Amino acid sequence: MRVSRDWLQTYFEKPLPSVAEIAEAFTFHAFEIEEATGEMLDVKVLPNRAADCFSHRGIARELSAILDTPLKSDPLREPSNVDLRSPHLRVEIEDPKKCSRYMGAVVKGVKVGPPPDWLKGALEAVGQRSINNIVDATNYVMLNIGQPLHAFDAGKLKVENGTWKIGVRSAKESEKITTLSNEEFTLSSSISLITDANADVPIALAGIKGGKAAEITAATTDIIIESANFDGTTTRRAAQALKLFTDASARFQNRPSPELCAYGIRDVLSIIKDVAGGEVEGVVDVYPIPAQPNLAVSVTLGQINGILGSDFSLADVESVFRRLELATQVTDETFTVTPPFERTDLVIPEDLVEEVGRIMGYDTIAPVLLPAPATAPDQMRFRGIEKMKDMLVEQGFTEVSTQSFAEKGDIMLANPLDTTKPALRTSLEGNLNEALERAKRYAPLVLAPNETPKLFEVGTVFPKAGEYLELRTVPSEASLPDEALAKLGAKEGDLSKIVDLEDYGKDYEPKKYQLGAYKSFSVYPFIVRDIAFWVPKATDAMSVAKLIHDTAGSLLHQTPYKFDEFQKGEKTSLAFRLIFQSPERTLTDDEINGIMKGISDALTSSGYEVR
Repeated sequence: MRVSRDWLQTYFEKPLPSVAEIAEAFTFHAFEIEEATGEMLDVKVLPNRAADCFSHRGIARELSAILDTPLKSDPLREPSNVDLRSPHLRVEIEDPKKCSRYMGAVVKGVKVGPPPDWLKGALEAVGQRSINNIVDATNYVMLNIGQPLHAFDAGKLKVENGTWKIGVRSAKESEKITTLSNEEFTLSSSISLITDANADVPIALAGIKGGKAAEITAATTDIIIESANFDGTTTRRAAQALKLFTDASARFQNRPSPELCAYGIRDVLSIIKDVAGGEVEGVVDVYPIPAQPNLAVSVTLGQINGILGSDFSLADVESVFRRLELATQVTDETFTVTPPFERTDLVIPEDLVEEVGRIMGYDTIAPVLLPAPATAPDQMRFRGIEKMKDMLVEQGFTEVSTQSFAEKGDIMLANPLDTTKPALRTSLEGNLNEALERAKRYAPLVLAPNETPKLFEVGTVFPKAGEYLELRTVPSEASLPDEALAKLGAKEGDLSKIVDLEDYGKDYEPKKYQLGAYKSFSVYPFIVRDIAFWVPKATDAMSVAKLIHDTAGSLLHQTPYKFDEFQKGEKTSLAFRLIFQSPERTLTDDEINGIMKGISDALTSSGYEVR
C-alpha cells in the first residue's frame, strides 16, 4: 500500500521523522517497505494485517506504537453515529453471507466539480487519479480508514412510490454489466451484483467496481452513497474470474470488520458536505447478522518470555499493550486483552506474544545458544550416504529431488497442496520416472543422440509399516563398487537396511573436478534437426562438421554431433544432429528450414550427396 508521509503527519502533533527513518522503523517492527521515495512509502501489508492496516489510519496507529508517540486523534475511536432515517431508500440483501452489512445514504443537491487542492493533492501523493469531488471523497475515505465506498447517481435509478431500492444479489447466468472503465463483462451466478432493484438493472460489481449505468457526472445533483461489507472469498473469486483487481476488492478479500461501514459513511458524508454541498436526507443500515465483538485473549508473562527467549518485565509488556491501545486487564502476571473490532488478527496467545516481540524489537532479545541435542547427529551415516551420491555422479548420474506427494499411498493428506497427489509416496519410483520423462525433453542439449538421462534420488518414503530412507536410480541400476546395494534389489535400496553404512566406501576417494567457466543458458525452446549425406570414403568427418558449423551460423547451439556412420562401396554415409537455440527469442520452423536449406546447398556444392 502506498502511504504519504504528509498524510500520516495529520495524525500526529509531533513532527514525524524522515521517510527513510520511518521505513527503517517499520522494517524492524512491523512491515517490509518495498519502496521509499520522496514523501511516499510503499508498505507491504500482509493478509493477517490487511483488515486494519490497509489504510493511513492503520499505518499511523502502528507508527504511533513503534515510536511511542500518541495520535492526535483516531477516527475509529470517535462516535460513528449517523442519522438512521431515510424513508426514500430501501435495501434488500439476497444472501447475508455474501453481504453482511449495507449502509446507504441519500444526499440531495450536491454540486459535482473539481475537488479542493487538499483532497486532490492527498490522492495524487499516493498515485491516485483525481476524478471529481464526489468520487475523490469516497476514495479518500477508503485510503484513510480502509472502508471502500461508492457513489451512485440517484437520478439514473428508477423510483417507485417515491422510493429508490438498492438490491444485493447474485448475477444471473450470462447477465452483462458495463463498468465505469467501459469494459463489458458477461457474468456467472457466482458473482455478486449491486442492482437498481426497482428496474432490476446491475449498477455495480459488488465489492469490486461501479457500473456505467449509475455513473456520477457533472450533471448529477442527487446521489446515493454505499458503505457495505462483502464476503472476502466471494469477492476474491469474482475478481479472479473477471481479471479485475481494484483497491476495493483488495480490501474486501482480506475481510475488514462490518463495523467499519458506519465509520466510512460518517466520514464520507462529512467530506461531501464540505466539498460538494448538498443535504443528507438520511441513512439506511441493513445489518442482518451483526458481527460479534472480538473475544478476549489471555497470555502470561511466562508464556511471552518462554516463547521469545526474552526477559521482559511486567512493565515492558504493559507498555506494549498501552502503545497499541489494546484494552488490557492484568491479574498477577496474566494479561487479558480485548482487541478492538479492527484487529481481527489477535485471536490466540501467540498473537499477543508476537505483538510484544515486534514492538519491543527482536534485536533487544539477547541471543542464546540452543541446547545441545540429547543424541549427537549420526554424522558417519550421513557421510556414507554422501559417498554413495558422489559415486553415482561419477558414473554420469544426476541427482534430483522430487515432491513427497503421490497419486496413491498408505498415508492420505487431510489438506493436500495438489489435489492430483493427495498421498505421501511409498516409493521414489513414480516421481522419479516423471522426472526422467521431463529430463528427456532437454536431453538433446547435453546428451548424445539416443542417450537416456541417468537420474537418482535419495529421499524418505512413507509406507504403512513406517518411513525410511530410500535410494533409487533410473534408467538402470547403479554400479557401485561394493556389494552393499546388491542386497537391496534392482533399482531400489532401503538405506536403513545397510547395517555397515557408516563404513561404506571407506577406501573411496572422490575424483577432483575443475570448474569450467560459467556459460549462460537460454530460456527459449530449442529445435533439433538431423541431416544425413553420402561422402567419398576417405572424407574427414571433422572437416564436414566444420563446414556445417560455419554454414549454420550463430543460432547453432553446439558443434554438430555425428551420431551415425556406415560404408557402402566407395561411399560413406554420415549423419549429424544439429540443435538450434536463441538466447533472445523463440525460433520458428521457417527460420530453421531456411538455415537447413543453406547447409544442404553447401554440402551439395562440396560434392556431397544429401540423403
